[in-house]
Amino acid sequence: MLRLNELKLPLDHTAPDLEAAICARLDIEPADLIRFSVAKRGNDARRKSAIKLVYALDVTVADEAAVLARHSGDSQLRPAPDTSYRFPVMAPPGWAGPRPVVIGAGPCGLLAALILAQMGLKPIIIERGKAVRARTKDTWGLWRRSVLTPESNVQFGEGGAGTFSDGKLYSRIKDPRHLGRKVLVEFVKAGAPADILTEAHPHVGTFRLVTMVLSIRETIEALGGEYRFETRVDDFVIGKDAAGERQLEALVLSTGEVLPARHVIMAVGHSARDTFAVLHAQGVHIEAKPFAIGVRIEHPQKLVDVARYGPGAGNPILGPAAYALAHQAKNGRSVYSFCMCPGGRVVAAASEPGRVVTNGMSQYSRAEFNANSGLVVDITPERDYPGGPLAGVAFQRHWEELAFAAGGSNYQAPGQRLGDFLAGRASTSFGTIAPSYQPGVRPTDLAACLPGYAIDAMREALPVFGRQMPGYDHPDVVLTGVETRTSSPVRITRGADFQSLNTRGLYPAGEGAGYAGGILSAAVDGIRVAEALAHVLVDQAPDALA
Repeated sequence: MLRLNELKLPLDHTAPDLEAAICARLDIEPADLIRFSVAKRGNDARRKSAIKLVYALDVTVADEAAVLARHSGDSQLRPAPDTSYRFPVMAPPGWAGPRPVVIGAGPCGLLAALILAQMGLKPIIIERGKAVRARTKDTWGLWRRSVLTPESNVQFGEGGAGTFSDGKLYSRIKDPRHLGRKVLVEFVKAGAPADILTEAHPHVGTFRLVTMVLSIRETIEALGGEYRFETRVDDFVIGKDAAGERQLEALVLSTGEVLPARHVIMAVGHSARDTFAVLHAQGVHIEAKPFAIGVRIEHPQKLVDVARYGPGAGNPILGPAAYALAHQAKNGRSVYSFCMCPGGRVVAAASEPGRVVTNGMSQYSRAEFNANSGLVVDITPERDYPGGPLAGVAFQRHWEELAFAAGGSNYQAPGQRLGDFLAGRASTSFGTIAPSYQPGVRPTDLAACLPGYAIDAMREALPVFGRQMPGYDHPDVVLTGVETRTSSPVRITRGADFQSLNTRGLYPAGEGAGYAGGILSAAVDGIRVAEALAHVLVDQAPDALA
């Protein structure tokens, strides 16, 4: 089989047109084309008047060697890669060795637990939040009634923060083993639409993610895995191994149980601030890392569609348009769009009382009136929060508390019209674009709850983005604050064996540990860490390979 990349056809092409284009590109007769399938499909909208669909195709032809030889200079034609997943190790039948523990049931923990279960290792999954259905009700409690449940919200609970997002399933990570494909295949098995396997920028949406998470849990439990919901890890018992190195021995749970555990995957997510503090107090190596801070910016989705696709706006093949923008400000700060959600809404994402946090969410249909994206500014420990490994957490909390106060101290968010933001005056009302954040947005001055350098950088970037994307800087565009959870403020450092640098048996993983960003990369990291842990368990078992 051959992989043919970068085959472009007009939006209105037919199925026979695609087949004919393959034959023309490969210089073969139709009879020599045995079969083909779409590996990926995206679009090229650089010329809005002539948007093209761009295909990557897996093609079987009568004489592959001859075709490859004839097109030896074509970098877009090569043997198709093998994207199938193979387990690197399997537990022997009747495995009765130590059960690995996974802390956290977000994308990273979920895939780590699934892989461990599929390898026969019967993991225990500890999740501080509730199961996904009950968690959804608690999340709506904040959105609809301004009632925050600190252990069950957008950040905590089965499915993790990714459940209440756009459900984007693409990443720029290096993935030579095609582990991302394994993630997508498992998601389709769990109920995701099959087009996530072929779309260049696949997404699922919140409602479908909920049912997928339920299905994956059922699979893990059927394979011998065990879930413990509403159970928080409050401490870590660390001893010494035979070589005198620090060794994780047990977990102290919020239920009062001390759970023996020498092989633990830490997939706690980027908002487990109390867990970060406990790990730091126990001497586990942690360091502060960069992240970004800013606001959510909302535009009418139709404006984005026209700016991106021109006459093609509204075409169902293209769907709602997305964008990505970046600007290097004169004060040395990078300003960029983050986690863009077409046809979605801004959501309340706080996990601690007395603080306001925003995020973006879409359903699979992306049918809401507004598009939203993070508009964020890069920050670094060296210049912005140099106080130690947990200083980034304190930095986040400071601005979230100011946002809570600016919003009225009732979980409403502070918001501002873009025109007022650029003019440096507080907003007193909103214009033609209504903010989507619930439980509500209070018009005010966002300069009260963001660093001055971030305000300056965003004010410089907005007109630049307006020139790149007409309408982006319309005066009625809505800014809602604050966006502080762009990524983890810490990195729980690990070595080449995926274990903590100074604590054996502890496997930091995913976004919370500083090794991923987004659903797909977190899930891939969960697989990699699970494989490493499985090797340790199976290879060290006395009779495992007998």
